[in-house]
Amino acid sequence: MKIDDIAQASLLYDFYGQLLPKRQNQVMELYHEENLSLSEIADEFGISRQGVHDALKNAEKALREYEEKLGLVEKFRRTGDAVREIDGIIDGIMDSLREESGAKASEAVAELEKVRDIIDKLED
Repeated sequence: MKIDDIAQASLLYDFYGQLLPKRQNQVMELYHEENLSLSEIADEFGISRQGVHDALKNAEKALREYEEKLGLVEKFRRTGDAVREIDGIIDGIMDSLREESGAKASEAVAELEKVRDIIDKLED
């Protein structure tokens, strides 16, 4: 499994893991969150390594299907991209306003700083 595939499976698990059956959820958590090997997980549950592999593949398939239907991970990514773009636009506007003098420019900068604070809270 490639690193990108592992990262994608972990992200899908973060969003949809609670929707999985209990055993698949536990296997995914041990594999992706605790970094246990298939053999270690097999020992933990008293099942074969192949059983763990099958549970992982079934869980990952289910997670991909949830994403296809709900699209929360893609929406999360698009939202993050939009927030970063808005943040860059705010920086540009604030830089331009700081070069100007006057109360209106100062007020506009203060308002943009409030918007920036809201954006920062979203990213926490």
